[in-house]
Amino acid sequence: MTTCHDFIIGDSRHLEMISRDSMDLIVTSPPYPMIAMWDELFMGLDPEVEEALMQGAGIRAFELMHRQLDYCWDEICRVLKPGGMACINIGDATRTVNSNFQLFPNHARILSYCQEKGLNPLPAIIWRKETNAPNKFMGSGMLPPGAYVTLEHEYILLLRKGEKRQFNCPEQKQKRRESAFFWEERNKWFSDVWSQLKGARQTINNKKGNGRSGAFPFELAYRLINMFSIKGDQVLDPFAGTGTVMLAAIASERNSTGVDLKPSLGEMARDRAFLFLQEGNNYILKRLQHHLDFIRAREKEGRPIKYRNRHHGFPVITRQEEDIIINLIEAIHPQEKFPLTASYRPPFL
Repeated sequence: MTTCHDFIIGDSRHLEMISRDSMDLIVTSPPYPMIAMWDELFMGLDPEVEEALMQGAGIRAFELMHRQLDYCWDEICRVLKPGGMACINIGDATRTVNSNFQLFPNHARILSYCQEKGLNPLPAIIWRKETNAPNKFMGSGMLPPGAYVTLEHEYILLLRKGEKRQFNCPEQKQKRRESAFFWEERNKWFSDVWSQLKGARQTINNKKGNGRSGAFPFELAYRLINMFSIKGDQVLDPFAGTGTVMLAAIASERNSTGVDLKPSLGEMARDRAFLFLQEGNNYILKRLQHHLDFIRAREKEGRPIKYRNRHHGFPVITRQEEDIIINLIEAIHPQEKFPLTASYRPPFL
């Protein structure tokens, strides 16, 4: 099997290059409105944003920023296949504008807009980020009533286009079985609160990155891709940054397309991909080892295990895990420009 991975330079308006009903899954994290590090980007897209901020009109600035993101949500509604999923990682913002400190609920604004456009909201995931300062506070310290709770979580909004995806032909049904996840992964991944996932740094200390990158870690993208798509599916990230979703798609045997404004980020994404072979395979092997450790612990407790995976030979908890195939990356084939391809081979367990 070979997967293909492309990177388009442009903003959400360039998604019109992507065919209608062609994407199985969207995994993305947009710029966060009303977070200061993204002000310059939004001002560049709409000069009225700067005017609103200068006038202290926080709510107006918030709405103007989101209208720029709305172009993207319009397009993902178009390019998603019926039954396809959109996973949007977004954090709310707190900010003082015109001496008024308040919350700007980014997740609620995006959720409301996408629902109006016809996407069906599903239960969301709260990503609770690790913090090294559990005793930090904002506001007036120990004096009521001017203190504020701290924001230490983000949202992963889960939306579906239409009804649940159908798998009607034998080939698709078989791919779905091969793409199953382990029982213990299901119990962890499908919780509505994710913790112990460290956020990636949002600054890049080199000239090529031009000062920004995606905020979520590889593990977050990898989980979502494996939860909501099957092998060979098409995954889109309309705010691709340095290509984290692309790397997770490579490791998961899915195809991917990324879109971002800055050519320098496309170059970084390509460089990351060519250096990803060992890192990706180490991650895949670690996933397999976690399953084997789980099985050994369960056997040590004397708990019955009824089934065995047909391809890898190890025990599994349910019949649905018998056809799982988890391959290693054989090669990520170098190209001077996108698209690039990846090929796969079975692991030696």
